[in-house]
Amino acid sequence: MKELDTICALSTALGESAINIIRISGNDAIDIVNSVLLDIDLKKVNANTINYGKIVDDNKNIIDEVLVSIFKAPKSYTKEDVVEINTHGGIYVTTQVLELLLSHGARLAEAGEFTKRAFLNGRIDLSQAEAVMDMISASTKRQLSLANKALKGDIKTLIESFRTKIQEIILHITVNIDYPEYIDELQITNDLCIKETSSLIDEIDNIIKKAESLRVYKEGIKTVILGKPNVGKSSLLNALLNENKAIVTSYSGTTRDIVEGQLNIGGIILHLIDTAGIRSTNNPIEKIGIEKSIEKLDEAELVLLVLDNSSSLTKDDKKLLDLTKDKNRIIVGNKSDLKESNFEFDNLVNVSSITKEGIPKLEEKIKEMFVKEDISKSNDVVISSSRHIAILKNVKKSIEEAHEGALKGDYLDMVEITLKEAYNSLGEIIGKGSPDELLDELFNKFCLGK
Repeated sequence: MKELDTICALSTALGESAINIIRISGNDAIDIVNSVLLDIDLKKVNANTINYGKIVDDNKNIIDEVLVSIFKAPKSYTKEDVVEINTHGGIYVTTQVLELLLSHGARLAEAGEFTKRAFLNGRIDLSQAEAVMDMISASTKRQLSLANKALKGDIKTLIESFRTKIQEIILHITVNIDYPEYIDELQITNDLCIKETSSLIDEIDNIIKKAESLRVYKEGIKTVILGKPNVGKSSLLNALLNENKAIVTSYSGTTRDIVEGQLNIGGIILHLIDTAGIRSTNNPIEKIGIEKSIEKLDEAELVLLVLDNSSSLTKDDKKLLDLTKDKNRIIVGNKSDLKESNFEFDNLVNVSSITKEGIPKLEEKIKEMFVKEDISKSNDVVISSSRHIAILKNVKKSIEEAHEGALKGDYLDMVEITLKEAYNSLGEIIGKGSPDELLDELFNKFCLGK
């Protein structure tokens, strides 16, 4: 791999604080920091130490008294020489130090570039790199737990083991193709393909099933609150969030645009979306809101369809019941404080958004629908990324094609092609054979300095 230049970035949020940390990584990291440092020579200090010094400008004017941590390759986050400067946390002083480092040969790091270098230099695989970002963005205990498990490298071990099993089948096929005169080997190879691909399909099915259960912990559930005007959608949103997020009035059609909020239910994040009331209307502004509501419905993983307990079903209610019949849906009978519900539906929960009666039952119903078992507490290898799940589903499809081909007696080189597709696709999870565009897209999601 070609030699990388030296990068630097602020690793803490820029603002007034006790300290800010500037990170520098690359072959010239120590020389660059030395060129702006008084009272100490970093070339003479031990690795993994914290050292006191003064940062000075080109005229030897003191900018700041700092503590400098030094980590020498390969025992650092990036496997390169890394220096971290702890400055006082003022905006001006931090900016001055950063600009000084840039003028002495460092380059401002791109988003996620430190972690990208850790991956490119072989310290971590791509699934571990993604886990770093998951740790940073974790907002629940379970999200943090999943990130920590991925960071240990368990996903890489699982994927490598699965790839090895595919590779062994490919090797048998290769022997058969190279030595076609051995008729017995042809039969053995075909029987092996049928048996082993069947076993792999069962195994990957189990992995995908667990992964989809865990995905809701990591990424949350896109939840749309739907209903005709004035059934209490906004009141329900406010009751769930325990705050006055949405405007509530007695007038129909108050909500004209999308209102969003987040709710933590037992470690699962609900991405709540309160939509405009859906009904027939000639109002052009209200029509736009209704169109947005339908768009959000298409994206929804859960629909909370709100009906009014205090009145009978209307034509608009029935349209919405039909519109959402194939979605994951909970029917919320609202305004139970006004009248006892006489609705009879599956997945019906009666609530009062005003008194909050029934809200805990609604939350339990959501957990019941999406959490079959708490796999996050088990010692199993866990995959919870949508990207990984999508790859696994493609891998499963390729293995199924190989299995069907072996059953039909297809030429083994055709079976081999689909198995190689599965093998290469699995490598994308841990970064083997990943195209540059994919890496850029993933690491651009990181914050600067990480």
